[in-house]
Parts: sequence; structure tokens; C-alpha cells
Amino acid sequence: MMLGLALGETVGTARGEPPTSGPLRAGVGTQLACFTAEGIIRAMVRMEHKGICHPPSVVLHAYCRWAALQGIEVERMRRRWASKAGTEWPNGWLAGVPVLAERRGSAPATVAALSRIDEHPEGTATRSRGCHALTRALPISAIGKGGAALAGETAALTHGDAAARSATVRATSLLHHCLTDSPGEAHGPAATDHSVREALRTGVAALPPPDRSDTGDECDHLMTVFRHAVEQPADAGLLARLAPDATAPSALHGGLYAAASFPGRADFGTALKFAAGAPDGDSVACVAGALLGAVHGIEALPADLVSRHELAWVLDTLARDLLTQILDSPSGSEYVEGWDPHWWSRYPGW
Repeated sequence: MMLGLALGETVGTARGEPPTSGPLRAGVGTQLACFTAEGIIRAMVRMEHKGICHPPSVVLHAYCRWAALQGIEVERMRRRWASKAGTEWPNGWLAGVPVLAERRGSAPATVAALSRIDEHPEGTATRSRGCHALTRALPISAIGKGGAALAGETAALTHGDAAARSATVRATSLLHHCLTDSPGEAHGPAATDHSVREALRTGVAALPPPDRSDTGDECDHLMTVFRHAVEQPADAGLLARLAPDATAPSALHGGLYAAASFPGRADFGTALKFAAGAPDGDSVACVAGALLGAVHGIEALPADLVSRHELAWVLDTLARDLLTQILDSPSGSEYVEGWDPHWWSRYPGW
């Protein structure tokens, strides 16, 4: 899933024609997704050691570290966080990855919210419904069914529009289903076109009911999108109508349509190229790649693309570390000694 979202954004940014040789560049959405994954791990570490944690605040701190590395409001970020670190800040191993300090596109709503983090204690979010609320939150799908609520809260840190929050909740819920609850032999090498589509169909059907902040019956709309993919697959005109702009709902609708249009393991690259043809191809292909990666597994991802992606090792390490933290708490807890003495320095619990 982590590598799929990154490959999707990269192929989408290249409008379906990535370079045939040399490194493949990560996008800003992938950068932010890395910090989301790191923030989740650090929130879990904090809960183990302190017994109390507000995970959205820990994820917000992760985005502030990204901003500081990018040279965005550096002094503001240092005033807010460096005095609490007691050591060098930004801290944690992810802050040492050079690619994450390079500008790879704009994230205007995220930057705007972080830039006023001190002036608006009641909330920093703008009124945006932009796609980064959703694409950066996709790693949250790995942590369990409770992750949907966290995904919504994380989106609301910077994107105040109800539709952005709703789409983010549904995207992470659908991805969690694809990662863990797909029926029959839907995962890995045994996955068939039918089982992949069935995983997506049952995932949509199992989405949480609308809450008071929803603007409509999104579940019904997503089921309509899925039926379009089965009955009218790979229709570029239909994709443009389903995903007309760079918003979170468009990313979800277009990504689902592209993934369900090309459910075959051998069609992963074709699915991304098709998704890249959407008006905002990077976000649509990001979601399509995450969905197909979640269902098919790592073996389905084109080795040529994965091996050349500049953040492949980082993404794989974050995915493995997130799973390790969920299953085994390497740093231990307040009362139990951990088996990895370096885990806290890799993922400080704040």
C-alpha cells in the first residue's frame, strides 16, 4: 500500500509517462504520507510509555517537522517544538532523509494551516477540501478499524471542509478492508480479477454510515462509481467526470474507478497510467496505486518502478516499522523493558 501510493503519485505527476531510466522522484503527497506513518508510530510509542496521548497532535508535530525540513516557517516551528525536545530538533530518523527536505510540489492548505499554528489555538484548518487531506492520511489505514476516526481528525487539522474529511475517512476505511478483510483468496499472488473487484465492492459496502458532517450519501455514490468501473471500465471521459479536480472526493472517486477498471495483477502499471489521465492525475493515481497495492501485495508492483523510486527504502522501512510497533512494541512500555534499545531515538514518543 505504501509503495503503491508513492508509485501512483509519481506516475500521475508524470502524466502516465515516467522516465524510462534513472531515479523516480517522490511527490509532496508521498513526503507527507511518510510523516503521517512516522507520526502514528510515535503516537503509539507515547501511549505505551506515558499512558496518555492525543494522536492527532502527534501527527501535527510530524507535519511541523516536514515543514521545518522544507524551510517553511522554520523559526516559528523551532519556537514551538525545539524547547520541548531537549536535543536536536527535528528529531527521529526520518528527519535525516535528504529527499524529504526537497520541494516536490505544493501543499497550500497544509502550509497555510501550519503557518498560523500559534495564532489560532482554536484550530488552524483552512476551508480547503484539497486532495492532500486524503492522500497523506492513507497510511492510517494500517492501524485498525479505529483508524477511520483518526484519519478524519488528521484531515481536519488543516482541511476544514466536511467533504474532505468524509472522503478521507472512507478512503482509509476502504484501504483497511483491502489490507485485512478481503474475502477468500483476494490477497497476494492468488488474487484474481473477480476477487479484487469483490474486495473493493465489499469494502465500499462496509464503509461507516454517514455522520452529521457528511454532505450526502457518499457510500451510495462510491457504489455507483464501482458499478461504472465494472460496466464501463477505463473510460477517460467518465474518469474526468468522476474526478474533475484536485479535491479529496475526486481523488477517492477517480482512484476507485481506476483500480476497479484494471483489477488484474499484470495491469498495475496500466491502471496508474490510466489514472494519470484524470484532471489531477497525481492524486487519483496515488489512491489507485494504494488500493491495488493493498489488495495485490508487493509482488504485483512493477520491479522496475519500485527499484528506481527514491523513497522505496524509506517507505518499506516505515511500513515494516509500523507493523512491528502494532504487533510488538519494540521500545517496551512504562513498566516493561523493550527489546530494541534504539527504538525510542528512532521514534521519540511525542
